[in-house]
Amino acid sequence: MSLLSRKAICNTHGQDSSYFLGWQEYEKNPFDEVQNPNGIIQMGLAENQLSFDLLESWLANNPDVAGFKRDGNSIFRELALFQDYHGLPSFKKALVEFMAEIRGNRVTFDPSRIVLTAGATSANETLMFCLAEAGEAFLLPTPYYPGFDRDLKWRTGAEIVPIHCTSSNGFRITASALEEAYQEAEKRNLRVKGVLVTNPSNPLGTTMTRSELNLLIKFITAKNIHLISDEIYSGTVFNSPGFVSVMEVLKDGDYDKTEVWNRVHIVYSLSKDLGLPGFRVGAIYSNDDMVVAAATKMSSFGLVSSQTQYLLSALLSDKKFTKNYISENQKRLRKRQRMLVMGLGKAGISWLESNNAGLFCWVDMRHLLHSNTFEEEMELWKKIVYDVGLNISPGSSCHCTEPGWFRVCFANMSEATLNLAMQRLKNFVVEYSTANGHKRLHHSPKNSKKKSLTQWVFRLSSRDRDRESDR
Repeated sequence: MSLLSRKAICNTHGQDSSYFLGWQEYEKNPFDEVQNPNGIIQMGLAENQLSFDLLESWLANNPDVAGFKRDGNSIFRELALFQDYHGLPSFKKALVEFMAEIRGNRVTFDPSRIVLTAGATSANETLMFCLAEAGEAFLLPTPYYPGFDRDLKWRTGAEIVPIHCTSSNGFRITASALEEAYQEAEKRNLRVKGVLVTNPSNPLGTTMTRSELNLLIKFITAKNIHLISDEIYSGTVFNSPGFVSVMEVLKDGDYDKTEVWNRVHIVYSLSKDLGLPGFRVGAIYSNDDMVVAAATKMSSFGLVSSQTQYLLSALLSDKKFTKNYISENQKRLRKRQRMLVMGLGKAGISWLESNNAGLFCWVDMRHLLHSNTFEEEMELWKKIVYDVGLNISPGSSCHCTEPGWFRVCFANMSEATLNLAMQRLKNFVVEYSTANGHKRLHHSPKNSKKKSLTQWVFRLSSRDRDRESDR
């Protein structure tokens, strides 16, 4: 008889996913411009490091806040002692106002309906505990964030049933896909408790349309189930169309007068928009009194420190700062995304053209596959990790139904590192394609501009290829 619990010895955490395995390989051989220039470049981590200077400048200009002072007097003891796990009222007010500002103040949030959690990971798991019993299911559109297999299932015992979306319509959710997923759950004798979506999408880097959101609301109305909208990337939208929160669609459709109003829940975090994953600040927003009460009790297992709340309440209450930060951060994301897709184009690689948000791009490498299989996708991924020195996330780790798609992050490195990554990738495509006599190029990029770039890459001189082989 084991002396450990079944949870301790089970293998359902998801840590063996290629998504996490790529991180492990990076950690064994991390790129450093000086110390390890031939190491693996981390392009599998969705961190926003583009606007740290704005945050650091604010801290430098507000030394009292950073030093835990109020009106010049230390409040260290006040913050160090026990705080109600409902959270600091000043921080909850500042947070909901920041959420509204990101949405153009087209919708407002009630601070009494927000529950603070130690990041979005904790927020999503807490909602699972509130909304589903072990063995009940949530429907998730594919491709989806690999961490959901851990966050939603591991400790709660809940199940995930995929809503299969395809590249034929840009991986948009359809009524037929929703119904097929629901029927599949029923075949597996799983009671469906809701749908969970990320908007903007991780890993697609796209915003959901109003028609998709309306479709989801009609679906959960008909099925009498919940909807969780994970909106942690809402402030990273850098191109049109703009971000539309499910809360806007609910209010525009007068759903606040119906019982559906209480069955839609929002997850938010400061990890992506402000680039503060280490601060562990997440939140649940719900109009259901019982969900708020239950989630608040559960939040005692993953609180946000009082020091963090005090610091961020002051920062987010500075409206001049938040206005400038949101605008400037989006400009920087737009510039960095353009650098990535230009590099991809020079390598003859296409991407999901509707990419307008997030810290990553959904990249199409199907033309580099020898066969249309996930085994071949994994072989290509291994070459990119070990031979090219780039850690990217294979689509299979995101439960994509089509082999050959990859998530590539662009906001967690310097411009110089991104340019190096694109140079490595370009040289790899040339060598890989030449070695295989172009036989693997089954799917050519869609537009003629990208086709010409592919042909141009193939004509690179042997001198350029030799230089890269000397790495």
